[in-house]
Amino acid sequence: MTNLERRAAAAGASASPGPPPFTPPQGAGDPRAVFAVLALAVFVSTLDVFIVNIAVPAIQADFTDSTVAGVSWVLNAYAIVFAALLVPAGKLGDVVGRRRVFIAGLFAFGLGSALCAASPSLGFLIAARILQGAGAAAITPASLGLLLPSIPPRSRAAAIGVWSALGAVGAASGPSLGGLLTQVSWHWIFIVNVPLTAIVLAGAYRVLPEIRDPARPPLPDGLGTLVLIAAVSLATLGLVQGHAWNWDARVIGCFAAAVVLAAVFAARSRRHRAPVLELSIVRVPAFALSALSAALFSAAFSAMLLANVLFLTGTWHYSILRAGLALTPGPVAAAVCAPFAGRLAQRVGPGLVGGAGALLFGIGSGMWVAFIGAEPAYWSLFFPAMLVGGGGVGLALPAFTIAATATLAPQTLATGIGAQTMFRQIGSALGVAAFVAVFGTPTAATVIGAHDDVRWFMIAAAAGAALALVFIRRPGGADRHPAHRQRDQIGEEA
Repeated sequence: MTNLERRAAAAGASASPGPPPFTPPQGAGDPRAVFAVLALAVFVSTLDVFIVNIAVPAIQADFTDSTVAGVSWVLNAYAIVFAALLVPAGKLGDVVGRRRVFIAGLFAFGLGSALCAASPSLGFLIAARILQGAGAAAITPASLGLLLPSIPPRSRAAAIGVWSALGAVGAASGPSLGGLLTQVSWHWIFIVNVPLTAIVLAGAYRVLPEIRDPARPPLPDGLGTLVLIAAVSLATLGLVQGHAWNWDARVIGCFAAAVVLAAVFAARSRRHRAPVLELSIVRVPAFALSALSAALFSAAFSAMLLANVLFLTGTWHYSILRAGLALTPGPVAAAVCAPFAGRLAQRVGPGLVGGAGALLFGIGSGMWVAFIGAEPAYWSLFFPAMLVGGGGVGLALPAFTIAATATLAPQTLATGIGAQTMFRQIGSALGVAAFVAVFGTPTAATVIGAHDDVRWFMIAAAAGAALALVFIRRPGGADRHPAHRQRDQIGEEA
C-alpha cells in the first residue's frame, strides 16, 4: 500500500459520521425569507396589543356618550378571543396544515384591522376587534410551528433569540408609535396593519411550506372553546358593569354563571380527545403555580397600561403623543432586563427571579401611590417609578415561561407554552375589567384617589404573583423533568 493510500485509509477510519444534512420542508423558500415573513407577522400582532391602549382616550372622545367601561371592551374582546382560540388554533394547524391556518389568521387579522379603522360605532369596533383577536390567535402558534422546521438546527437558537427580541421591540415601540398615529387619528393604529398584513400574505404564499402533524391528531374542542369564551366574558362583564348595576343581583348572576361554565369547561377538558386545556399539565405543581402567577401579574400589568394612559392624558393633560413618548421608557427597561432573566433563572431558579420581578413591579406601583399627585412631576417622580416597574416586568415575564416549562416533558412543551399564554391573556382581560371596577367614575376631586386605588390593586396582584412563584423550586430539583436535567448537565459539562 502506498503512503497516499495509507493516509486516505486513516482519514476514512478517523472520520465520524456527522449529523444528516438539513433538508427543509417541501415548498420552503430561503430560510432567511421564511424568518422575515414570520417575524413581521408576529411583530405586527404583538405591536397591536400595546398600540391600542394609548388610543383609548381618543376612541372614547370620538364615540360620544361612550364610557371607559364601554371602551374597555375594545381591549377585552381581543384578549378573551385570543386566549380561548390560541391552543385550538395551534392544534387545528397540526391537522389541516400550519401554513393554511397561518394564512387564514393573517387574512382575519388584516380584515379585522380594516373594519376597525372603518368602524362607525363602538359596537362595530368591538366586533371587529373580535375578528382581529381570532386572527392573532391563529398567527401565533402556527408561526413558530412553521419557523423551526424551515431553519437549519445550528441557526435555530439565534432565530428564537431574535424572535423573542421582536416581541420586546413591539412592546417598546407600541406607546410612541401609537401616540404618533393617534395624533393624526386613532383610525391609523388599525390602518397601518393593513399594508403590513398584505406584505406578509404575499410572502407567505411564496416561501412558506405546508406542514402537518403526520400522526393526524383529532380536531380541537370547538364547544369547549365557546364555553371558555362565555365564562371569561361573563366574569369580565360582571366586573365592568359592577358600578352601573350597583353590584346587584345581575353582577352576582354573571359571576355565578362564569363559575358554572368554568366547571363545564373543566369537565369537557377532562373528557375530550383534543381539549383546549390539557389538565395533565395543570396537575404539575410548578406549571400550575407559574400559570396562576402569570395570570395575576398580567392582570396587574394590563391595569397599569390603561391606568397610566388615562392618568397622563386625563389628570396631567398630556397630549396622546406626549403620553405615548412618556410611557416608552417602561417597555424599554423591560426589554433591557429580559435577557438577564433567563440566565439568572438558571442559577437561582425562575421562582426567585420572577418573584423579584413581581415585587419590583409592586414597588414601582407603590412609588406612584406615595409620590404622584395632580401636579405633573414626570422626570423626578413618574419616570423613576416607571423604570423600576419596567425592570420588574423584564425579570418576571421570561421567568414565567421558564418555570412553566421546566417540569414538563419535551413533547408537552408547546402545549404548556400555549396554555400559559392563554392564562396570561385571561389575566389581562380580567385586569382591564378590574381597573374599570376599581376606578369607577371619579370626579376631578377624587380622581387621584381612584388612581391610587387601582395602583393598590396592581400591588396586591403583583404580590400574589410573587407569592405563587416563591413555592416553585429552582431548576435541577426533584420536580424537574429528567430530560431537562440531562440537558442542563450536558450544557454544564460542555
